[in-house]
Amino acid sequence: MYSVKAGPRNSEAPDLLAPFENMTARIGVIGLGYVGIPLAMAAVESGFRVVGFDIDAARVAQINLSSAKLSAAVSGGRLEVTTDFDRLFEQNAILIAVPTPLSKHREPDLSFVVNSTRVVAERLRKGQLIVLESTTYPGTPRNVMKPILEETGLKSGEDFYLAFSPEREDPGNEKFSTKDIPKIVSGDDKMALTLADALYSRIVKRTIPVTSLETAEAVKLTENIFRAVNIALVNELKTIFSAMGIDVWEVIEAAKTKPFGFMPFYPGPGLEGHCIPIDPFYLTWKAREYDIPTRFIELAGEINARMPHLVVTKLAEAIDRHQGKGLTGARVLILGLAYKKNVDDMRESPSLKLIELIEARGASVDYHDPFVPTIPPTRDHAALAGRLSVPLTSNAMRSYDAVLIATDHDDIDYGAVVKHSKLVVDTRNACARAGFIQDWIIKA
Repeated sequence: MYSVKAGPRNSEAPDLLAPFENMTARIGVIGLGYVGIPLAMAAVESGFRVVGFDIDAARVAQINLSSAKLSAAVSGGRLEVTTDFDRLFEQNAILIAVPTPLSKHREPDLSFVVNSTRVVAERLRKGQLIVLESTTYPGTPRNVMKPILEETGLKSGEDFYLAFSPEREDPGNEKFSTKDIPKIVSGDDKMALTLADALYSRIVKRTIPVTSLETAEAVKLTENIFRAVNIALVNELKTIFSAMGIDVWEVIEAAKTKPFGFMPFYPGPGLEGHCIPIDPFYLTWKAREYDIPTRFIELAGEINARMPHLVVTKLAEAIDRHQGKGLTGARVLILGLAYKKNVDDMRESPSLKLIELIEARGASVDYHDPFVPTIPPTRDHAALAGRLSVPLTSNAMRSYDAVLIATDHDDIDYGAVVKHSKLVVDTRNACARAGFIQDWIIKA
């Protein structure tokens, strides 16, 4: 582990460090989503004054009227949210937490990072710390952001300071909040690292300084590639064991009793969320520059991408076996549209792909999700936008040929689902975990 030992590089350094050390620094956060909001609140709760920036005026208005904690922070004057990016000039540190999606050709889309950097460059002043939090490939802050910022005539390491500290948020995880998760910090130079560490060490319980921007970027990619590959492994095992009549869920539960050498991962209807389906391909794309194949990563991606298709095949087989009919003309209810349980986050949710695949086979699909009353606009599933969640009543469940559990929200009464449904296809083992094992429950 790298240690921040060196003191200030120049006579200006004490003045730069002092606002972070005495908590008078003003912190700007660009992007008020699933990363930006928790980050802003963690900074507020640690004692900083924070200004959140977003281009979406409706989003800003929503935040001002949001949860009790947010409202208290806003009314107490510790947090402001605005669309006025000219106020970036006032900030001691500017933290950028914007999306980094893939294009349709699985190439990095850095447009949000580039546009945010240009917005910062237009207001950049001497002494500011600029930190990217968005996940990306090694070299983005140094090779993409730094040239844009230096077009102003200001120089990194002399006039402003560039750092990278990858987000590690897990929406819906009540065990680990932003402040509880160790924070990787890095800098374009020693002073940038010192400033970033001074800031984040007052926001989170522990910082992990590393030697370079690229190392920090590689850390984040490694974390998510590790998860993607292991999820692909259990998804493949699920397919194999299912053919053998073996319950993969029981296998995993038994295997995880080993106190060493095994870490449980669980299968599902497809990869989900903004990180796991996307981040590995940032490294795959970058590796081409070095003429290095990434067969392991790409194979994992192929396996995970096939899971919605396998689930639909399993659904069709189950309807045929139990009701003597195919998917054409069938009515299917999908339980859970969010990508993970107990959140309203729709990013890369496999449920959207499932709806499209099932309807392409001639069935009609409704969904129920207590966290997603309406399907929001998405880049890849625009035709589904505006659909409404249907009530989960006993009469409604009886009217469907099958209920497909895609997301295992805790608020769902799985006993009622099992009791009133003709057929349940469960991709999350939700019914078994709730103690329900019947012939009409099919694990997929």
